[in-house]
Amino acid sequence: MEPGPVYRSPPPPIVRGRELRLTATVEFAVGIDIIEIARVRKVLERHPQRFLDRVYTPEEVAFCRGRIAELAARFAAKEAVMKALGTGARGLAWREIEILPNRRGKPLVYLHGLAKKRGETIGLRAVDISLTHSHEFAIAAVVGAADADPVDRAESRRRLVEWLRGRGRL
Repeated sequence: MEPGPVYRSPPPPIVRGRELRLTATVEFAVGIDIIEIARVRKVLERHPQRFLDRVYTPEEVAFCRGRIAELAARFAAKEAVMKALGTGARGLAWREIEILPNRRGKPLVYLHGLAKKRGETIGLRAVDISLTHSHEFAIAAVVGAADADPVDRAESRRRLVEWLRGRGRL
């Protein structure tokens, strides 16, 4: 798999003595996920190679070296990125989202295939991710910046209410 672009935060603008005014609209793409490390351990005990091959790239497997907490954190990271992309787990393969560290250990997000295409569709230009774990849980939080048209929240709500009424839920 060829590495896709790494999405990094843009450098802060330098402003001397005057107010900075941004003219572009920026939407934030946010995702968070938590997983019990014991769940990942159980899947690895039952289907070790199948799970690794389905969810992780060879580079992720090599980096994690079987450390279950690291694998669990990357699983949570992939879920969080899917949420930030607005797809959930539908339509994307796990291995299309890759989490690898830079030389200092900071995790970076690489998108491939349909995940990369979805990022381009929403104008994703920067993604930052944070991973952590305790003895029991692994957590990932993702924040991305996308150049997108502002969401018409009133229209979005109107469509949802119409959909709920059409199904007899309201």
